[in-house]
Amino acid sequence: MIYVGIDDTDNIDSPGTNQLARKLVARTADRFRCRLIVRHQLLLDPRVPYTSKNSSAALLFDSPADADVDDLIDDLRKGLRELSATGSDPGLCVVTERAPEEVIQFGRRCQQHVVCQQDALGVAAEHQIHLEGLGGTNDGLIGALAAVGLSSTGDDGRVVHIAQWPDDLAGAQCISRLHERRVEVRRIDTNQRITDGIVDVGKHLRPNYRDEKVVLFVEPGDSPESWSAVRLL
Repeated sequence: MIYVGIDDTDNIDSPGTNQLARKLVARTADRFRCRLIVRHQLLLDPRVPYTSKNSSAALLFDSPADADVDDLIDDLRKGLRELSATGSDPGLCVVTERAPEEVIQFGRRCQQHVVCQQDALGVAAEHQIHLEGLGGTNDGLIGALAAVGLSSTGDDGRVVHIAQWPDDLAGAQCISRLHERRVEVRRIDTNQRITDGIVDVGKHLRPNYRDEKVVLFVEPGDSPESWSAVRLL
């Protein structure tokens, strides 16, 4: 698996980082298959500059035997420079395997405390991780490294893109259709797997990344075998 983190690619008037991440996936699809894009929530604090929600994105790619990671990095770098909004501070992080524990802990720290660029650069340098800022203040490199760490846990964030599937599911959906996309459905209160019925997924299907699986948590609906999606970070 290749873990890619990006952050701070938008401004108040532009599409968000999640949409840009999808464009990067499309840009590299002929060589690298993206399994998931996962949104990770970082600290909401007035001391942290962010556009709206202070979230970063992780792109999880398969790693083919003939993968040229330098080529992927170059393409992602060019894409971020072309697509990032004016006034943004984009950052890029790429690792070719699950991040080490110190990087995971860095990601957790970014969810609870204010951190600086030197913190991120120091961690990346120690573990020889590719991390760079691509414009503005370069502050996006902080969230980019955090996204790689948090996605490496397999247990954090909200899934905004699944493999080759379009982002086209909304409202009432058969659970069997979710299973086609390898989305596991679980009760929020008991963690019990649900295999039959109808789920109101809401405006968009937004499951979570838990136990290295794509999981949609639900609560009972208004009728038997009906469920409603629970929106978690």
